[in-house]
Amino acid sequence: MMHDFHYVNDELYCESVRVKDIAWRIGTPFYLYSHKTFVEHLEKLQRAFKSVKPLICFSMKANSNLAILRTLVKKGAGLDIVSGGELFRAKKVLCPPSRIVYAGVGKTDQEIEDAIRTGILLFNVESIPELSRIERIAGKLRKKVNVSLRVNPDVDPGTHEHIATGKAETKFGLDMDTVHLVFMRADQYPHLLICGIHVHIGSQIVRGEPFVKAFRKILLFLTHLEKEGHKVEFLNLGGGLGIIYSDERPQTADEFAKQILPLFKGKKYTFIFEPGRFIAGNSGVLVSRVLYIKETQAKNFAIIDGGMNDLIRPALYGSFHDIWPLKKKGLTRKSTYDVVGPICESGDFLAKNRALQELHPNDLVAFASAGAYGFSMSSNYNARPRAAEVLVRGSKFEVVRERETYLDLIRGERIPRWV
Repeated sequence: MMHDFHYVNDELYCESVRVKDIAWRIGTPFYLYSHKTFVEHLEKLQRAFKSVKPLICFSMKANSNLAILRTLVKKGAGLDIVSGGELFRAKKVLCPPSRIVYAGVGKTDQEIEDAIRTGILLFNVESIPELSRIERIAGKLRKKVNVSLRVNPDVDPGTHEHIATGKAETKFGLDMDTVHLVFMRADQYPHLLICGIHVHIGSQIVRGEPFVKAFRKILLFLTHLEKEGHKVEFLNLGGGLGIIYSDERPQTADEFAKQILPLFKGKKYTFIFEPGRFIAGNSGVLVSRVLYIKETQAKNFAIIDGGMNDLIRPALYGSFHDIWPLKKKGLTRKSTYDVVGPICESGDFLAKNRALQELHPNDLVAFASAGAYGFSMSSNYNARPRAAEVLVRGSKFEVVRERETYLDLIRGERIPRWV
């Protein structure tokens, strides 16, 4: 997958901006995003599936920065949300409610009510108790609400167990027998229009076969429902398309479309897709500075100012992120490092046993493919302010989220008088 990070005279650029200039201006660590890459990845999906005029709802959990969301919404994207906070952000970027779909297994009464009042397109429902709760709240508000039922097709997507969501033993979705029963008993939910099927089998899936297997199951199921007279308007095929982190060879948007579209030939559904990583992953990097080089008998450590609180994916999933020096040093010899942060945890690493050009204190490095599940999963662990976020467009850059201050760390806290 292409992106807009490249070298000019051995210096790393994002679009037309030298990354080192941003680091000098705002300090490190920071997340850096390419506007052009975000837009182009969305457009690849829009073009690949244009024959069915899909609604492409960017999965906000991947990257919820307002500037990014506004960029995508202006280009025609909707938003896939999973919380009240994400609904708040969706409204802040003026996403039309008719382009918002609401997933997640644990929606509260207040979140459901706020979404109904906003007039979102539909809820993706994960359980019978949730369905009953939405019915009760819709009844109280005297509204008719669109509902899509998330089917768990019991398909192994061949990805990390923490991001596999389509197997029977995960917390997500309903089995087909239960979904069938809900359609049969739809009159028990007078304030709901049960009009959609949703399937999402996992994330970072690099092969087409798991999708085809799941969607064939769904298609047979839909055919059965329609023969019984049930009408399905929305078919939400979720997200999960993988990207290149190291040596993966994921399918392109066009290749994915060529595998998927023939399955649904002649069908008149409103198709919904929920890509997150595919759009955001290779659109951003995390830039960090080397603090120390620590050499031991066991190995060499490059200790940097970014840690697992900034980018938790390596610690959480064992994920690989390529490491790019902001300045290449020609024929300098390579050394092997564990690249680690300042957090007081042995799990605080961003790379292990990585052969890199020889590093020295104050060298700047960028962790590639960090635009998805990077900042959005960051934390204040060890009382560390969260990093800044920067957006580049052409030759311009702007801080789109200020670096947190120490005062931000204690906002909302108080010490009782009786302590």
